[in-house]
Amino acid sequence: MLSIMASNIKVKKYGASCQPFTVLIEGNIGSGKTTFLNHFKQFEDQVCLITEPVDKWRNLHEFNLLSLMYSQPDKWAMPFQSYVNLTMLQSHTMKTDKPVKLMERSLYSSKYCFVENLYKSKLMEPAMYHILQEWYKFIEESIHIRADLIVYLRTSPDIVYKRIQKRARSEESNISLKYLQELHDLHEIWLMANQGYNSKVIVLNADLDLEQIGTEYRRSENHIINAAFAQQQAQAVLVSPSKSHSLDD
Repeated sequence: MLSIMASNIKVKKYGASCQPFTVLIEGNIGSGKTTFLNHFKQFEDQVCLITEPVDKWRNLHEFNLLSLMYSQPDKWAMPFQSYVNLTMLQSHTMKTDKPVKLMERSLYSSKYCFVENLYKSKLMEPAMYHILQEWYKFIEESIHIRADLIVYLRTSPDIVYKRIQKRARSEESNISLKYLQELHDLHEIWLMANQGYNSKVIVLNADLDLEQIGTEYRRSENHIINAAFAQQQAQAVLVSPSKSHSLDD
């Protein structure tokens, strides 16, 4: 039964002709995306965990593009977001033989939240914005990027502001509460108000502290592990050798 606890599920060996059940972990800065992925390390035989490629953004031939973007967004927002798109596309198209693929953020949050905010805040020139929109359009039409489910780690801007101050990353020293509120509003428009995505989104209360958030994480296990199991079973039927016929049939 699919209602069985996810921790008891053992997904069968993944077939070469199957597609991984792809889950995007989305949320504001400081919403706990990395902590969420760490929770799923217990399923490492079933789950491919892909963290946000922050290390690449911090060191492109010794250039810290993340720091440059925060310190001089009018100059560096466009090249930074261009590189974000490249590295996120690499994550989207990464091959895996595991039945579940968990990605920290995606091209979608880049498009609907971060680039949109830069444009609305007039930190990105209209021409630059439209160039990126053309890239998104080309990628969506030409390259198959999969999203079976989105886990939205929903947070209050004041909560994530305190977390960011506490972890004290040098690149994030200039992040304001206003900026986090703007990103929060764009996440809400994209994931809560957009009816086209609602059927794919599960929302977790990520305001909870580390002692309590485990309950929310466990609640998501059935949506991810069991859903992947169901998809794999369906794909196995579609590609079953018993369903194929030779030319002599």
